[in-house]
Amino acid sequence: MSITPRDPFDALMPLREAMSRLFEESFVTPRFEMLTTHSFPLDVYESKDKKQYVIEASIAGFKPNEIHVTAEENVVRIHASRKEEKEEKERDTYIRHERYTNEVDRTVSLPTRINADKIQASYESGVLTLQVPKVEEVKAKQIPIKVKETTIPQ
Repeated sequence: MSITPRDPFDALMPLREAMSRLFEESFVTPRFEMLTTHSFPLDVYESKDKKQYVIEASIAGFKPNEIHVTAEENVVRIHASRKEEKEEKERDTYIRHERYTNEVDRTVSLPTRINADKIQASYESGVLTLQVPKVEEVKAKQIPIKVKETTIPQ
C-alpha cells in the first residue's frame, strides 16, 4: 500500500467553487456590472511640447450633440446621454448585458491648471479627442524701483 500525501486545502475547494458560483450566477453580479458600465475607457497624455494634455475617450454609439464636455480649474468632465428608446419588439432573454447606452460619465483630474476657454474637441469613429491647453505659468516680473532725487535744504 502506497502513502499519498494529502493536500490540506482540498477541503476548501468546494467552498471556493461555491463562492465563485455565488458571484457569477447570483443577484450580486449585475450590481457590480452596473457600477462599471456607466463609464468608458480613455487615454490621457501630455503633448510632446508639454503645452497641453490630450484626452482620447471611446464613446461609441453616441452622436456628437449627445456629448457634453465641461472644464474648470484642472478637471474635465465628459458626459454623454440620450433618451432611452424603447423597442417595441420583445427581446430574447439576455445572458449577458454589458452595453450601456443611455448615459455615461467620466471626470478626469489633470496635474496642472488648464485653460478651459481654449479646449478643442473632435469626434471621429466613436472616439472623442480633447486638446486641453495648460495655463501658462505666471513668471515673476522684476519691478524696477524709481529713485526720486531729494534736495537737501541748506
